[in-house]
Amino acid sequence: MVGAELAVGYLFAWAVRKARRVAGRMDAEVDQALDAGMDRLHEVVVSRLDDEPALDWMTEEADAGLTEPTPHTRRQLERSLGTAAAQDAAFAATLRQAVEALHAADPGHGGPALSGNTFNGPTAIVMGDHGRQDNHFGSP
Repeated sequence: MVGAELAVGYLFAWAVRKARRVAGRMDAEVDQALDAGMDRLHEVVVSRLDDEPALDWMTEEADAGLTEPTPHTRRQLERSLGTAAAQDAAFAATLRQAVEALHAADPGHGGPALSGNTFNGPTAIVMGDHGRQDNHFGSP
């Protein structure tokens, strides 16, 4: 599967950002990267699903101030994206690349991150997928 759930989430985020330019949470460079990635994902999806009514519903829901698509809209978009990807390997690959690039640019999802924490005393942190950490205390 090409990550239709992620694609729908990012598509809705694109619609929300276009409906009201949200500022302040990210620095300008990351914000620009996310905008470019969301624009690219939107172009990829619209090039294949331009006549999909759920795209209009998504935009209407974002314009109405929703922060997530309704379950009905989400299911319909996921179903349409999944069907299109199953029928067209080139579209599936392009969609996957667009989602992966956007996912990597998203500081909340692009990889391990740790911020705003204060630790007093010995601390060990393992981050990432299948992380491994070997701790050795005292003399080697």
